[in-house]
Amino acid sequence: MTDLTYQRPIPALLTDVKNAAVGRLFARMGDAGFGDVREGHGCVFGFIDMEHGSRLTDLAEASGFTKQSVGEAVAELERLGYLERRACPDDGRAKIIHLTDRGREAALTGRRIFAEIEAEWAEEVGAEAVAAMRAAAERIAELEGSGR
Repeated sequence: MTDLTYQRPIPALLTDVKNAAVGRLFARMGDAGFGDVREGHGCVFGFIDMEHGSRLTDLAEASGFTKQSVGEAVAELERLGYLERRACPDDGRAKIIHLTDRGREAALTGRRIFAEIEAEWAEEVGAEAVAAMRAAAERIAELEGSGR
């Protein structure tokens, strides 16, 4: 006999979790004074080397976005005062993208907010459940070759 019980696929559930977290993140980023930061900027904020800066090609590779789309996000964040481009000390033709003081503040605020969201989930469903979800997601990402 066929089991007719339907469970939503895990990827759909993970998308719901991501969307909920991102919604909370940007509401709180706005409250913290960073209302001009948007989801499309994650390809930079989520992957930039906060200490040494990053090349555009490295950001694109790490984020999985095209160089063109990352370049557009970098240009917008530069206009907004979150980033600056500096000459690469090893290759004068290349540019390294660095966070400005405001960019560093925004990046750290985003990381703090994500930690708060995870702590809220731990209160709602239990710390062990959140830790198990993280461990499973990290392992699956590693197995699937996207363990960034």
